[in-house]
Amino acid sequence: MNTLEAFKKINKEELIDRFIYELPILRTRIGMTQDEISEIIGVSKQIYSSIETRKRKLPWTTYMSLLMVFYFNPDIKEALESAGLFPEDLKNTLMVNHRREENWGAIDDCFTIL
Repeated sequence: MNTLEAFKKINKEELIDRFIYELPILRTRIGMTQDEISEIIGVSKQIYSSIETRKRKLPWTTYMSLLMVFYFNPDIKEALESAGLFPEDLKNTLMVNHRREENWGAIDDCFTIL
């Protein structure tokens, strides 16, 4: 199966629904405020807050941004994986598993600072 076919099989709505439920918990676990998260992902605090409280739908692009914020935090990575919020099919589509860890050092450092 090629990358595009694998991507099409990912149930985005189901992932987003499960992710929204966990969103406040994940944010709290990394010790960030709604203001901080919204600034990192490039949305207003009002939009982020309405997503977290389930008053607004979480767009796929925002899901992906949030996923990267949480995935590169060592305290949350395992929780994302065990909850199925970053499934192997999606990782493979994004080629996350094919990148060497040392290439991500600068990214990891950015999120560690936060």
